[in-house]
Formats: sequence, structure tokens, C-alpha cells
Amino acid sequence: MEIKITHGNEMVVALSGRLDTVTSIELSKRLEAEEIKEPLVIFDLKETEYISSAGLRLLLYWKKELAKTKKAIEIHNLNSVCQEVFKVTGFGNILNVK
Repeated sequence: MEIKITHGNEMVVALSGRLDTVTSIELSKRLEAEEIKEPLVIFDLKETEYISSAGLRLLLYWKKELAKTKKAIEIHNLNSVCQEVFKVTGFGNILNVK
């Protein structure tokens, strides 16, 4: 998985590849190393071909962590496979999907 993080008015985390058990650990370490000053973190999943339950747990974890400091996350650009995962698991109702 490739991770690109940009800072501006919001922090954008662009992911490509698979967000699964192995890669979610890598992403978590990258996010923990970032100084998140922006009020919004956007996870751009345009190039993410698959997301597992571990990836969903990671997104939920960061939603809760960022909420502690009045920050929010949004999920952008889900492909059809990831949309289905969000729909079937109910995460489309838990996370802010754009």
C-alpha cells in the first residue's frame, strides 16, 4: 500500500492498494507520527482496491481519537468494492462517507 499525506486546510491521507491487516498497521504508525493540526482529516480511498475489517477498525479508531480533540474524519472516493464493504458492514452509517 502507498500512503500520501498532505497538509493544508485539511489533512488528506490518500491510500492506494489494499487496506488490510498488514497495511493498517503501517498506516496507523504513519498517522501516529503525524502532527495533526487540521480540524478535518480526509481519507481519500480513490486508489484503494480493497478494505478489510482491520482497515474499517482503523478508520473507526481514528474517528474516535480525533473526536477527543474536536477533529473529524471523512471518507472520500470509495470505489464500488469498498462501497459494498461499507454498506454491508454498516460503516457507511458510522463514518462520514462523501
